[in-house]
Amino acid sequence: MNRGKRYLKSLESFDKTSAYDVSTAMDNVLNTATAKFDETIELHVKLGVDGRNADQQVRGVVVLPNGTGKNVRVLVIARGDKADEATKAGADYVGAEEIVAKINGGWLDFDVAITTPDMMGVVGRIARILGPKGLMPNPKSGTVTTDVAKAIKDVKAGKVEYRLDKTNNVHVIIGKKSFGKEKLIENFTAIMDAIVKAKPAAAKGQYIKGVTLASSMGPGVKVTYTI
Repeated sequence: MNRGKRYLKSLESFDKTSAYDVSTAMDNVLNTATAKFDETIELHVKLGVDGRNADQQVRGVVVLPNGTGKNVRVLVIARGDKADEATKAGADYVGAEEIVAKINGGWLDFDVAITTPDMMGVVGRIARILGPKGLMPNPKSGTVTTDVAKAIKDVKAGKVEYRLDKTNNVHVIIGKKSFGKEKLIENFTAIMDAIVKAKPAAAKGQYIKGVTLASSMGPGVKVTYTI
């Protein structure tokens, strides 16, 4: 892969083969986030589990203490009073069957989908579309609920979902460069604490196998992390 001059220059400021305490690692990440826009800061965690086994799945949600810095577009699929509740709570889009038909037609201009339990039969019609994109509502992530207003509030406040991918890694956004070091470390700590607490009972051996921080355009910086 060909890398740009800015990326290659950033590699000169730290040892990519070494791991650093979170404070030093965050300094390195912020120092190499030199793009002209407010870069997103990402956390990548390699876990010592086998996600092919149902009893070793790692998934959950956490509300970041300082939010994500992202304007999250929320879709609520609901009827009647719950649809009205969603509108009042600040949902960006609200609808029922007509929204499902719109999604079937290719519309996906939202970041999070929330629905009520009674609508899951309707939402199930578009599971093949939402599922692969990580947009399918799920009770475990709090996006299938009767408390629509709270779900919207949590998402808008910075609730993020972490989940194991096919290579047993977790990838989560922890904020923007403009947050500054202290707030980013607070968000980092909140997510890492949640991932540690979510350790499956069936997981054996070393659970946290690798932690890396990176900005949108910068190189990954390894972080020393022990439970």
